[in-house]
Amino acid sequence: MYLTGFADEAASTIDGQIKATQELGWTFIESRGVNDKNIHDISDAEFDVVCEKLAVSGVSINCFGSAIANWAKPITEPFDSSLAEAKRAIPRMQRLGTKLVRIMSFAVLKDRKPDDQMEDERFRRVRELVRMFGDAGITPVHENCMNYGGMGWTYTLKLIDHVPGLKLVYDTGNPVFTDDRSKPEPYPKQSAWEFYSKVCEHVAYVHIKDGIWNPETQKTTYTFPGEGQGDVKKIVKDLVKRGYAGGISMEPHLAVVHHEPKSAAYAENRYSNYVEYGQRFEKLLAEVRKEL
Repeated sequence: MYLTGFADEAASTIDGQIKATQELGWTFIESRGVNDKNIHDISDAEFDVVCEKLAVSGVSINCFGSAIANWAKPITEPFDSSLAEAKRAIPRMQRLGTKLVRIMSFAVLKDRKPDDQMEDERFRRVRELVRMFGDAGITPVHENCMNYGGMGWTYTLKLIDHVPGLKLVYDTGNPVFTDDRSKPEPYPKQSAWEFYSKVCEHVAYVHIKDGIWNPETQKTTYTFPGEGQGDVKKIVKDLVKRGYAGGISMEPHLAVVHHEPKSAAYAENRYSNYVEYGQRFEKLLAEVRKEL
Protein backbone atom coordinates (compact mmCIF):
# COMPACT_ATOMS: atom_id res chain seq x y z
CA MET A 1 0.00 0.00 0.00
CA TYR A 2 1.25 3.49 -0.82
CA LEU A 3 -0.13 7.00 -0.23
CA THR A 4 -0.57 9.69 -2.85
CA GLY A 5 -2.97 12.51 -3.60
CA PHE A 6 -4.41 15.15 -5.88
CA ALA A 7 -1.65 17.60 -5.10
CA ASP A 8 -3.29 20.27 -7.25
CA GLU A 9 -5.44 20.82 -4.16
CA ALA A 10 -2.23 21.97 -2.43
CA ALA A 11 -0.93 24.18 -5.24
CA SER A 12 -1.48 24.90 -8.92
CA THR A 13 2.21 24.76 -9.81
CA ILE A 14 4.25 21.58 -10.02
CA ASP A 15 6.76 23.14 -7.60
CA GLY A 16 4.09 23.54 -4.92
CA GLN A 17 2.74 20.06 -5.56
CA ILE A 18 6.18 18.50 -5.22
CA LYS A 19 6.85 20.49 -2.04
CA ALA A 20 3.60 19.32 -0.38
CA THR A 21 4.30 15.71 -1.36
CA GLN A 22 7.81 15.84 0.06
CA GLU A 23 6.61 17.49 3.27
CA LEU A 24 4.32 14.49 3.78
CA GLY A 25 7.25 12.16 3.13
CA TRP A 26 5.51 10.67 0.08
CA THR A 27 6.90 9.99 -3.37
CA PHE A 28 3.76 10.03 -5.52
CA ILE A 29 1.28 12.54 -6.94
CA GLU A 30 -2.02 11.74 -8.64
CA SER A 31 -1.81 14.40 -11.31
CA ARG A 32 -5.03 16.07 -12.30
CA GLY A 33 -4.12 19.71 -12.90
CA VAL A 34 -0.94 21.71 -13.41
CA ASN A 35 -1.19 25.47 -13.89
CA ASP A 36 -4.98 25.07 -13.61
CA LYS A 37 -5.23 22.77 -16.64
CA ASN A 38 -5.53 19.01 -16.80
CA ILE A 39 -2.19 17.32 -17.33
CA HIS A 40 -3.33 15.94 -20.70
CA ASP A 41 -4.20 19.51 -21.78
CA ILE A 42 -1.10 21.50 -20.81
CA SER A 43 1.27 22.47 -23.61
CA ASP A 44 4.22 20.34 -24.62
CA ALA A 45 6.56 22.98 -23.20
CA GLU A 46 4.74 22.96 -19.85
CA PHE A 47 4.81 19.17 -19.81
CA ASP A 48 8.56 19.17 -20.46
CA VAL A 49 9.03 21.39 -17.40
CA VAL A 50 6.86 19.07 -15.29
CA CYS A 51 8.94 16.06 -16.36
CA GLU A 52 12.22 17.83 -15.59
CA LYS A 53 11.13 18.99 -12.14
CA LEU A 54 9.77 15.58 -11.20
CA ALA A 55 12.99 13.88 -12.29
CA VAL A 56 15.09 16.18 -10.11
CA SER A 57 12.77 15.83 -7.10
CA GLY A 58 12.41 12.06 -7.09
CA VAL A 59 8.61 12.44 -6.99
CA SER A 60 6.61 10.42 -9.52
CA ILE A 61 3.12 10.53 -11.04
CA ASN A 62 1.36 7.28 -10.11
CA CYS A 63 -1.97 8.12 -11.79
CA PHE A 64 -3.40 10.58 -14.31
CA GLY A 65 -6.63 12.02 -12.90
CA SER A 66 -7.98 12.56 -16.39
CA ALA A 67 -11.20 14.19 -17.58
CA ILE A 68 -11.79 11.31 -20.01
CA ALA A 69 -15.49 10.35 -20.30
CA ASN A 70 -16.26 12.37 -17.19
CA TRP A 71 -19.42 14.05 -15.89
CA ALA A 72 -18.98 16.96 -18.33
CA LYS A 73 -19.13 14.67 -21.36
CA PRO A 74 -22.72 13.80 -22.44
CA ILE A 75 -23.14 10.39 -24.03
CA THR A 76 -25.39 12.08 -26.61
CA GLU A 77 -22.42 14.02 -27.99
CA PRO A 78 -19.59 12.65 -30.18
CA PHE A 79 -16.85 10.54 -28.60
CA ASP A 80 -14.18 12.80 -30.11
CA SER A 81 -13.10 14.83 -27.06
CA SER A 82 -12.51 11.81 -24.83
CA LEU A 83 -10.67 9.96 -27.60
CA ALA A 84 -8.47 13.00 -28.15
CA GLU A 85 -7.71 13.25 -24.42
CA ALA A 86 -6.81 9.57 -24.30
CA LYS A 87 -4.52 9.92 -27.31
CA ARG A 88 -2.74 12.89 -25.70
CA ALA A 89 -2.51 11.17 -22.32
CA ILE A 90 -0.95 7.88 -23.46
CA PRO A 91 2.46 9.17 -24.68
CA ARG A 92 2.74 11.45 -21.67
CA MET A 93 1.98 8.61 -19.28
CA GLN A 94 4.51 6.40 -21.05
CA ARG A 95 7.17 9.10 -20.72
CA LEU A 96 6.47 9.40 -16.99
CA GLY A 97 6.12 5.65 -16.41
CA THR A 98 2.59 6.17 -15.06
CA LYS A 99 0.49 3.00 -15.06
CA LEU A 100 -2.96 4.17 -13.89
CA VAL A 101 -5.47 6.57 -15.45
CA ARG A 102 -8.79 7.59 -13.91
CA ILE A 103 -11.70 7.50 -16.38
CA MET A 104 -15.49 7.66 -16.09
CA SER A 105 -18.55 6.53 -18.07
CA PHE A 106 -20.02 9.81 -19.33
CA ALA A 107 -22.61 12.09 -17.78
CA VAL A 108 -25.95 10.86 -16.48
CA LEU A 109 -28.87 11.82 -18.74
CA LYS A 110 -30.95 13.73 -16.21
CA ASP A 111 -34.14 13.65 -18.28
CA ARG A 112 -34.13 9.83 -18.53
CA LYS A 113 -34.80 7.02 -16.10
CA PRO A 114 -31.82 5.07 -14.70
CA ASP A 115 -32.42 2.14 -17.05
CA ASP A 116 -32.72 4.39 -20.10
CA GLN A 117 -29.17 5.72 -20.23
CA MET A 118 -27.91 4.55 -23.65
CA GLU A 119 -26.04 1.73 -21.95
CA ASP A 120 -24.87 -0.04 -25.11
CA GLU A 121 -23.18 3.09 -26.41
CA ARG A 122 -21.54 3.74 -23.03
CA PHE A 123 -20.23 0.18 -22.87
CA ARG A 124 -18.91 0.44 -26.43
CA ARG A 125 -17.04 3.66 -25.72
CA VAL A 126 -15.57 2.51 -22.41
CA ARG A 127 -14.47 -0.75 -24.06
CA GLU A 128 -12.63 1.30 -26.68
CA LEU A 129 -10.88 3.38 -24.00
CA VAL A 130 -9.89 0.26 -22.06
CA ARG A 131 -8.50 -1.28 -25.25
CA MET A 132 -6.49 1.85 -26.10
CA PHE A 133 -4.91 2.11 -22.68
CA GLY A 134 -4.44 -1.63 -22.31
CA ASP A 135 -2.56 -1.79 -25.62
CA ALA A 136 -0.23 0.89 -24.19
CA GLY A 137 0.41 -1.05 -20.97
CA ILE A 138 -1.76 1.28 -18.87
CA THR A 139 -4.63 0.34 -16.54
CA PRO A 140 -7.76 2.53 -16.72
CA VAL A 141 -9.72 2.67 -13.45
CA HIS A 142 -13.34 3.81 -13.40
CA GLU A 143 -14.46 6.19 -10.66
CA ASN A 144 -17.87 6.14 -8.95
CA CYS A 145 -18.46 9.82 -9.62
CA MET A 146 -21.24 11.81 -11.33
CA ASN A 147 -21.48 9.44 -14.28
CA TYR A 148 -23.37 6.31 -15.34
CA GLY A 149 -21.33 3.93 -13.18
CA GLY A 150 -21.72 6.25 -10.22
CA MET A 151 -25.52 6.01 -10.17
CA GLY A 152 -25.23 3.02 -7.82
CA TRP A 153 -23.22 -0.13 -7.31
CA THR A 154 -25.45 -2.13 -9.66
CA TYR A 155 -24.48 0.18 -12.52
CA THR A 156 -20.79 -0.16 -11.74
CA LEU A 157 -21.15 -3.93 -11.85
CA LYS A 158 -22.94 -3.67 -15.20
CA LEU A 159 -19.90 -1.83 -16.52
CA ILE A 160 -17.63 -4.55 -15.15
CA ASP A 161 -19.77 -7.21 -16.85
CA HIS A 162 -19.77 -5.45 -20.23
CA VAL A 163 -16.22 -4.05 -20.30
CA PRO A 164 -13.64 -6.84 -20.00
CA GLY A 165 -10.57 -5.85 -18.03
CA LEU A 166 -12.08 -2.74 -16.45
CA LYS A 167 -10.89 -2.01 -12.90
CA LEU A 168 -12.21 0.50 -10.37
CA VAL A 169 -11.01 3.45 -8.36
CA TYR A 170 -13.37 3.65 -5.40
CA ASP A 171 -14.04 7.13 -3.99
CA THR A 172 -15.25 7.02 -0.38
CA GLY A 173 -16.81 10.49 -0.45
CA ASN A 174 -18.83 10.51 -3.64
CA PRO A 175 -21.69 8.32 -2.29
CA VAL A 176 -22.33 10.88 0.48
CA PHE A 177 -23.89 13.37 -1.95
CA THR A 178 -24.93 11.07 -4.82
CA ASP A 179 -28.44 9.74 -5.40
CA ASP A 180 -28.75 5.95 -5.31
CA ARG A 181 -30.57 5.40 -8.58
CA SER A 182 -30.59 1.64 -8.04
CA LYS A 183 -33.38 2.23 -5.52
CA PRO A 184 -36.95 3.52 -6.05
CA GLU A 185 -37.73 7.23 -6.19
CA PRO A 186 -37.35 9.49 -4.31
CA TYR A 187 -33.74 8.40 -4.53
CA PRO A 188 -31.91 8.21 -1.20
CA LYS A 189 -28.24 9.10 -0.98
CA GLN A 190 -25.86 6.20 -1.40
CA SER A 191 -24.17 4.30 1.40
CA ALA A 192 -20.39 4.46 0.97
CA TRP A 193 -19.94 1.13 2.76
CA GLU A 194 -22.69 -0.67 0.82
CA PHE A 195 -21.29 0.52 -2.52
CA TYR A 196 -17.74 -0.45 -1.56
CA SER A 197 -18.73 -3.86 -0.20
CA LYS A 198 -20.47 -4.75 -3.47
CA VAL A 199 -17.60 -3.75 -5.76
CA CYS A 200 -14.49 -4.23 -3.59
CA GLU A 201 -13.17 -7.27 -5.47
CA HIS A 202 -12.74 -5.07 -8.55
CA VAL A 203 -11.07 -2.13 -6.75
CA ALA A 204 -7.50 -1.43 -7.89
CA TYR A 205 -7.16 2.09 -6.48
CA VAL A 206 -8.83 4.26 -3.81
CA HIS A 207 -9.68 7.95 -3.43
CA ILE A 208 -10.13 9.28 0.11
CA LYS A 209 -12.77 11.97 0.41
CA ASP A 210 -15.25 12.53 3.24
CA GLY A 211 -18.16 14.79 4.01
CA ILE A 212 -21.59 15.34 5.55
CA TRP A 213 -24.72 15.77 3.42
CA ASN A 214 -27.25 18.36 4.61
CA PRO A 215 -30.70 17.51 3.20
CA GLU A 216 -32.03 20.96 4.11
CA THR A 217 -29.43 22.96 2.20
CA GLN A 218 -28.82 20.20 -0.37
CA LYS A 219 -25.10 20.73 0.08
CA THR A 220 -22.11 18.73 1.27
CA THR A 221 -19.70 19.95 3.91
CA TYR A 222 -16.37 18.25 3.27
CA THR A 223 -14.48 17.01 6.30
CA PHE A 224 -11.17 15.49 7.26
CA PRO A 225 -11.03 11.72 6.67
CA GLY A 226 -13.10 9.72 9.13
CA GLU A 227 -15.16 12.73 10.29
CA GLY A 228 -17.97 12.46 7.74
CA GLN A 229 -20.45 9.96 6.32
CA GLY A 230 -18.04 8.27 3.90
CA ASP A 231 -17.36 5.24 6.13
CA VAL A 232 -13.67 5.97 5.59
CA LYS A 233 -12.30 4.13 8.62
CA LYS A 234 -14.51 1.08 8.03
CA ILE A 235 -13.47 0.88 4.39
CA VAL A 236 -9.78 1.38 5.13
CA LYS A 237 -9.96 -1.32 7.80
CA ASP A 238 -11.44 -3.73 5.28
CA LEU A 239 -8.76 -2.84 2.72
CA VAL A 240 -6.01 -3.53 5.24
CA LYS A 241 -7.62 -6.83 6.28
CA ARG A 242 -7.80 -7.86 2.62
CA GLY A 243 -4.11 -7.14 2.16
CA TYR A 244 -4.76 -4.33 -0.31
CA ALA A 245 -1.45 -3.31 -1.89
CA GLY A 246 -2.54 -0.48 -4.21
CA GLY A 247 -2.56 3.27 -3.88
CA ILE A 248 -4.69 5.40 -1.57
CA SER A 249 -5.08 8.92 -2.90
CA MET A 250 -6.15 12.02 -0.96
CA GLU A 251 -8.84 14.25 -2.51
CA PRO A 252 -9.70 16.65 0.34
CA HIS A 253 -12.15 19.12 -1.29
CA LEU A 254 -12.07 21.00 2.01
CA ALA A 255 -14.06 24.21 1.78
CA VAL A 256 -12.38 26.00 4.67
CA VAL A 257 -10.52 28.76 2.81
CA HIS A 258 -12.34 32.06 2.58
CA HIS A 259 -9.64 34.27 1.09
CA GLU A 260 -9.44 35.54 -2.47
CA PRO A 261 -8.19 32.73 -4.76
CA LYS A 262 -5.14 34.74 -5.89
CA SER A 263 -4.10 35.96 -2.45
CA ALA A 264 -1.09 34.75 -0.48
CA ALA A 265 -3.37 33.75 2.42
CA TYR A 266 -5.44 31.56 0.11
CA ALA A 267 -2.36 29.82 -1.25
CA GLU A 268 -0.97 29.23 2.26
CA ASN A 269 -4.23 27.79 3.59
CA ARG A 270 -4.73 25.64 0.52
CA TYR A 271 -1.28 24.15 0.96
CA SER A 272 -1.57 23.60 4.73
CA ASN A 273 -5.05 22.01 4.38
CA TYR A 274 -3.69 19.42 1.97
CA VAL A 275 -0.72 18.56 4.14
CA GLU A 276 -2.88 18.32 7.27
CA TYR A 277 -5.34 16.10 5.42
CA GLY A 278 -2.57 13.69 4.49
CA GLN A 279 -1.22 13.69 8.04
CA ARG A 280 -4.66 13.00 9.49
CA PHE A 281 -5.15 10.11 7.11
CA GLU A 282 -1.80 8.65 8.15
CA LYS A 283 -2.99 8.82 11.76
CA LEU A 284 -6.29 7.10 10.84
CA LEU A 285 -4.39 4.37 8.99
CA ALA A 286 -2.10 3.83 11.98
CA GLU A 287 -5.14 3.51 14.26
CA VAL A 288 -6.73 0.96 11.92
CA ARG A 289 -3.58 -1.15 11.85
CA LYS A 290 -3.32 -1.01 15.63
CA GLU A 291 -6.93 -2.21 16.00
CA LEU A 292 -6.47 -5.23 13.74
